[in-house]
Amino acid sequence: MTSNLTILCPGQGAQHVGMGRAWAEQHPIAKQTFADADEALGLNLSALCFEGPDDQLNRTDIAQAAIYTTSVACFRALGLTGATATAGLSLGEFTALHLAGAFDFVDGLKLVRLRGQAMQAAAETSSSTMVAITGEVTEEAINALCDKARGDGVLVPANYNSPMQVVISGDTAACERAVPIAQDMGFKPTPLTVAGGVHSPTMQPAADKLAEALEQVNWSAPAIPVLSNVTGEPHTDDIDTIKQRLVAQLTQPVRWSQSMQWAVAKLPGQFVEVAPGKVLSGLMRRIDRKTKVENHAEPK
Repeated sequence: MTSNLTILCPGQGAQHVGMGRAWAEQHPIAKQTFADADEALGLNLSALCFEGPDDQLNRTDIAQAAIYTTSVACFRALGLTGATATAGLSLGEFTALHLAGAFDFVDGLKLVRLRGQAMQAAAETSSSTMVAITGEVTEEAINALCDKARGDGVLVPANYNSPMQVVISGDTAACERAVPIAQDMGFKPTPLTVAGGVHSPTMQPAADKLAEALEQVNWSAPAIPVLSNVTGEPHTDDIDTIKQRLVAQLTQPVRWSQSMQWAVAKLPGQFVEVAPGKVLSGLMRRIDRKTKVENHAEPK
């Protein structure tokens, strides 16, 4: 038995048609979780998760609620007890906070639904996108790349996924300028197919809406440490600070690589990734190859 159990919760991009279906078919508590989500949202979210279609499930305003629900259903079905910390990538930070007791399932579900809708709306009103930069990308190098390509637009680091990949985000024109510059710097740039430039100032309208929604939730201090995407370290017990960081997360970079490096150093033990997908397991292999993550994308 390990002394530490850290639960890792996936973010947007982990969604896929069929996610959560096997959990719901094999575990009544998972089936009930999906039913509760459908009722709370007045939306047949479970059908979108289990059957698609892809184009609807992949919409930001659907995907975030779908991933949150699937992750919670998986966690409940696993019957995990004794978790000593949680962490989630971007959207997954809301799942991580729920699992740590910061708010109940339905409040969290409504939050991520609103967050997804606000992000979708912000993306549709601005011409923005993202580019993955692969190589030995230091923070200094990625800042230099953004400075060279930004021009009069917006271009910032958005996701520190691993020591070998950072995603940049901003105006479409600035992202396009960044591609040849990144190549000249010796990196491999990959333009991403996304709704918009997440974790950049283009998401400020969504951040404003999220800030209002966070005030409508009944909060409790997390019972266990929850890692913050903004700082790469655990949240404090101060609920106002947690809310401020969740808002900031929409316009500031996600420091996933730094948070996992902190966890490996400070929380050695067992790491478990809940459904859907295997994104976080894959990132951990690039962050710290010695640390194994037990993945539960599907029931064993």
